[in-house]
Amino acid sequence: MENFDALSLVIISLGAFLLPLVAEKINIPSIVLEIAYGILVGPVLGIVKISEFISGLAIFGFMLLMFLSGFEIELDKFREKGLRTLSVPLSIYILTVATSFYLIITLDYPIFLALVLCTTSVDIVITVLRSDDTIKTNYGQTLFMSALIADIFTLIGVTVFASLQHSEGFSLSNLNVILYFLIVILILRIIRRIAWWNPQLFSRMFDGSDPEEMGIRSSIALMLTLVGVAVLFDIEYILGAFLAGTLFAFIFPNRGSLENSLKGFSYGFLIPIFFINIGLNYDIEVFKNTEFYVEVVSLLGIALVVKIIPSFLLIFTKIKLRQLVAGGFLLAARFSLIIAMAEIGVELELISKSLEQQIILLAVLTATISPIFYNLFSPKTSEA
Repeated sequence: MENFDALSLVIISLGAFLLPLVAEKINIPSIVLEIAYGILVGPVLGIVKISEFISGLAIFGFMLLMFLSGFEIELDKFREKGLRTLSVPLSIYILTVATSFYLIITLDYPIFLALVLCTTSVDIVITVLRSDDTIKTNYGQTLFMSALIADIFTLIGVTVFASLQHSEGFSLSNLNVILYFLIVILILRIIRRIAWWNPQLFSRMFDGSDPEEMGIRSSIALMLTLVGVAVLFDIEYILGAFLAGTLFAFIFPNRGSLENSLKGFSYGFLIPIFFINIGLNYDIEVFKNTEFYVEVVSLLGIALVVKIIPSFLLIFTKIKLRQLVAGGFLLAARFSLIIAMAEIGVELELISKSLEQQIILLAVLTATISPIFYNLFSPKTSEA
């Protein structure tokens, strides 16, 4: 390892350790401070330089973030609730897509941005809902399912959009997305069959005292396998990591200490590196342009409208007006997925680098203010 890589790793490690403590004191998401810290030690002070080593750790951290996000997708719940219960979350998403595309086309933004704005941060939504036990109410479950549906369908939509862009239109090569999902289903069936016939083998994965840590090894192996296959099929790797987490959660609903172990080393070190690396790569020159701030405020307004207007469909769940608005603000929270999609958009030349910088700042703003406005508007009730 070169000297500047070693120094960078020390500085980044200190940030990853200290920033959550500071964030807890001032009551803002640690990920916001991590990006700000990356900007400070990178573009501002020039202490940490961008390197392949740090970028590699950041990519792996993001894979783990998407993998753990997939853990939140409980497919059994979709099946248990049925289409009727999911009608409101699905309707909210459809209206979100329609509103987003209408505004983006009308205001002459790049069309890819319409998809990007449909995302929601499931992590922020579930954290806020769990903080006051709202997750246990019908209202909380509807918001949670709305966030899940938004991320699942938008991620698939971006994957298809990217595939069409790669092939410059519809062609036989676009079938790679369908083929990839067929392979994922095949892997699912194989693992479930093996788990059924060899329960003792798989029970070792969830043994917290296993010195070989077979649970962590198997989960990482599954993630990297689906990521590798995705790359081979010219599909965005984030879909592979996300689906790996979803499959793992579906096959093994009771993950016990394994999930805690995965979250421990992921959120404890690798995922913070991803967010700090975003700051390291941020172009601070945009802050010198007053027009940039105007554009960010405009984008923030669009991002809020895209989520708040569809949230009024929650009226069919018989809740109060304040809760409708509160739900809209919470669903407006975006973070990791919107940043990843912005990066994809730049790579495919669908959006400009300047717009990507705006989206990153938008993510920071919504991740910070959405929970605040949710708590402001949401009445403290035990059941919605």
